[in-house]
Amino acid sequence: MQIRQTLLASAAAAAFLSLGTGGAQAATQSVPAKAAEQTRHWFVEFNSLPTIEGTSLEKVRGEKAAFRAAAKAAGLSFKERRAFDVLFNGVSIEAGPAMRAKIARLPGVKAMYPVEIIQAPRPIKGEKPAGASDLDIALQLTGADQVQAMGYNGAGVKVGVIDTGVDYDHPLLGGNGSPGSTAFPSSRVQYGYDFVGDAYNADPASPNYDPVPHPDANPDDCAGHGTHVAGIIGANAGGVAPNVTFGAYRVFGCEGSTEADVMMAAMERALADGMQVVNQSIGSSFQWPEYPTAKAADRLVKAGVVMVASIGNSGTSGLYAAGAPGVGKKVIGVASFDNTHVKLNEFTVSEDNTAIGWQQATGAPSAPLSGSQPMSRTGTVASTTDACSPLPAGSLSGTVALIRRGGCTFYVKAFNAQVAGAAGVVLYNNVPGRISPTVVGVPAITIPVVSVSDTEGALIDSRLASGAVTMTWTPDLGTFPNLTGGLISSFSSYGLAADLSIKPNIGAPGGLIYSTYPLELGGYATLSGTSMASPHTAGGAALLLQADPKLKAKDMRDRLQNSADPAMWQGSPGLGYLDEVHRQGAGMLDLVGAVQATTLVQPGELALGESQNGPVTRTLTFTNKGSSPVTYDLSHAPALATGPNEFSVSAFDTFATVDFSAASVTVPAKGSATVDVTVTAPATLADKGIYDGYVVATSQADGKAIRVPYAGLKGDYQAIQVLVPTANGFPWLAKFDGTNYTNQPGGASYTMAGNDIPYFLVHLDHQSRQLKLEAFDAVSGKPMHYVSLDNYLPRSATSTGFFTWTWDGTTFTKGGHTTPVPNGQYVVKLSVLKALGNPDNAADWETWSSPVVTLQRP
Repeated sequence: MQIRQTLLASAAAAAFLSLGTGGAQAATQSVPAKAAEQTRHWFVEFNSLPTIEGTSLEKVRGEKAAFRAAAKAAGLSFKERRAFDVLFNGVSIEAGPAMRAKIARLPGVKAMYPVEIIQAPRPIKGEKPAGASDLDIALQLTGADQVQAMGYNGAGVKVGVIDTGVDYDHPLLGGNGSPGSTAFPSSRVQYGYDFVGDAYNADPASPNYDPVPHPDANPDDCAGHGTHVAGIIGANAGGVAPNVTFGAYRVFGCEGSTEADVMMAAMERALADGMQVVNQSIGSSFQWPEYPTAKAADRLVKAGVVMVASIGNSGTSGLYAAGAPGVGKKVIGVASFDNTHVKLNEFTVSEDNTAIGWQQATGAPSAPLSGSQPMSRTGTVASTTDACSPLPAGSLSGTVALIRRGGCTFYVKAFNAQVAGAAGVVLYNNVPGRISPTVVGVPAITIPVVSVSDTEGALIDSRLASGAVTMTWTPDLGTFPNLTGGLISSFSSYGLAADLSIKPNIGAPGGLIYSTYPLELGGYATLSGTSMASPHTAGGAALLLQADPKLKAKDMRDRLQNSADPAMWQGSPGLGYLDEVHRQGAGMLDLVGAVQATTLVQPGELALGESQNGPVTRTLTFTNKGSSPVTYDLSHAPALATGPNEFSVSAFDTFATVDFSAASVTVPAKGSATVDVTVTAPATLADKGIYDGYVVATSQADGKAIRVPYAGLKGDYQAIQVLVPTANGFPWLAKFDGTNYTNQPGGASYTMAGNDIPYFLVHLDHQSRQLKLEAFDAVSGKPMHYVSLDNYLPRSATSTGFFTWTWDGTTFTKGGHTTPVPNGQYVVKLSVLKALGNPDNAADWETWSSPVVTLQRP
């Protein structure tokens, strides 16, 4: 039975990359260049492995020198940004599409990858009044409070925070409590570096675009996100591990975005500083485990560092949306669960001063913390398009307008109220729970806009229906229940990873988390995102390292997964179905279970791959470090499956069959035992759907359960189409005028001067293993070799998004020999090897041939 048709709307600030789309265009129309999913910055990977894998420093630096010399000899002009030796052997460069194609052909270049832009999160801020005590609401969800009561606090463990920096002046992070009063290194933040400086902003669309880093040794935080993350990990009061030692690695400026090569530099520095755990609450969605930051993160784990990363906030972007470095094969990729309670600022309403908790809307001026105003309403609790149409002039003059969600954007509602004279807006939800609205638009919103829950909105509406209501802004902070607490956050990304490995691996509290914030920005804030879930897990890993110093980084993920607690489906928990493994991983982090565990089951997850060859059998190994044998009864707990539609997720209550080689397994003291698990995909699930669930081992002695999540794809993975036709007719042969790409369905001539070169616009509906462009003589069909060759490509962010490739009139062979192609007529063939496809199997390739391309150099 299908139980859900489409994804729920996102309600969180996103810390992950959000790429542009082409929009629905007719096949002969143009699309703006800024809509392309592309970059001017590239990772260039060289042939040898980095030094952490055993290659000499002399060799990897020699390859860089040879690359620079070859580029100079070829007359190639580009800017080198950074060089990497330890976790990645390569450089990052700035180059346009045409130059990028030339660089890819240089000898010694193994691969090139886009340096992804990572958008800075938009926070939901709160204020902390005098006398408010702690940050520990979410600690109860993971049992961190109980582990602290056992005597563990993270003392002696070094945790690196790769983020916006850390406000080490903050009193809950070891500071003196006054901006600028604490010297760095401080008592808590003993390591760190600022890679970018205050003005750095890598987003070309930002009015404050400034991609030039100005690094210094001081990793102070002027944006907020990193301080919030650090507080979750280890605030003196309320942090998961309040005695850890921090390393702060600043990769964001005061606003805007950063890039993946800056993150890579920070990862290498964290390793050099001896961090035992690294938290990275940032990343690049839709990527492969082979993306450079994911590979670097895996190498950190191999070197003994526990690597924890948020899996992404692309919950409305469909399946296979998990981000790098979280998709790394050895990385702990973390999903977000909503908090059970949330700390919010309050306003009160007459006549009895009932407290209402509110959240600030992004894009509106901050709400005041004092003063009283009359309220008005523009609809009722039955309205479906409240304030979606212009309101009578002056009808809301001097009042704070109550407006129900639905029917149009939050911006439209706020703007209509503003034009009608409102002094402020209170938005309330039309479904259970709270919302985090954005009202960014032109003209800008100039009045305060806040949001409240559905029940709070209905309460105010009922009072307005009976008479006048006055609301009073206060500086007070209150704790309010959250109806979706303990369930997966609607913004949390779906997996699987492109190689069908299980992502996310585990979940932790990330929705509506109250934590530290820079003193200059108020000191405390409530933020939402997988960015907040990752540090709960990183702090938990620190507690485990203190409790079990012999625990190896490579075993940490298994240990945490074994004890995690799967949650019910967030779409309708009352139905009793477990949420998808490729949404929640092993489930909610359970630190009590992890600390107390005496049996480790490995692997901690079962990635089953494709089911086209029938049932899949895997072996689980139970290792008992206790002094007595333990017998476990084996069972199966199914989870919801998802259908094959990649961009609009549907859930199905159709389940796999799981068989065991024995009904129970006895694990001797200080010994190990194995059991075989055979999983058969559900017969009623559509091909290309994802099925999943949990293998459960229950102790006969105390009833405690160990769980191992599994997931697989029904049928043939290569049946997923990559070159899906879109409304705008991609792929295109196009012309570029500096601003727009224009489709050339009848073919086109190119002078090969400046921008007058062939452009190819391609939508990728799914991740692909390889994409190649080859030129052929249009008359004779003679092959002219490669135009472009790329590996491990991400999918488009949306069903209409597109990437661009260019042709500079030169082709090359696999051996690296390049040839300028003479003037003439050519056809360019696009070939895509599907994810995990066999390059020798024609059925695993998709192709498209361009209209005739005429090279007509003067």
